[in-house]
Amino acid sequence: MSVIQPPRPVLGAIAVVYHLGQVILIQRKTPPNAGWWGFPGGHVELCETAMQAAQRELFEETGVIARPLEYLTNIDVLLRDAVGAVQKQYLLTAVLCAYESGIPAADDDALQACWIPVDEIEHRGLELIDQVAKVARLARQRLV
Repeated sequence: MSVIQPPRPVLGAIAVVYHLGQVILIQRKTPPNAGWWGFPGGHVELCETAMQAAQRELFEETGVIARPLEYLTNIDVLLRDAVGAVQKQYLLTAVLCAYESGIPAADDDALQACWIPVDEIEHRGLELIDQVAKVARLARQRLV
């Protein structure tokens, strides 16, 4: 007899690369948040730490190499349907990374990838995924 398990949150990792007053952001190509701007990232794979996942996803989505430094913060994401019921839940671990090399170029599930000054994130008219500007400011605060 099998027991039906209720849906569970999904663990994801995002790479927050802060360098010279800027962070790398991507425009997402695929759901959830297709067309919106946020940090490179994705699912944490089995046998992989969140730090390793952030580093891998960063490279896959932008071609940039960075060294994970520390866990910066966690972000709870609740995706709701039209009546407000939670359809999917994510726990995103933001990993602060030190830039090493590469020029951001969109790849994998990114439409665009670029450096954006932290002070301009909210003034560029980009559709931002929740908490992007807040997390960018937190990264700057940690590394300045």
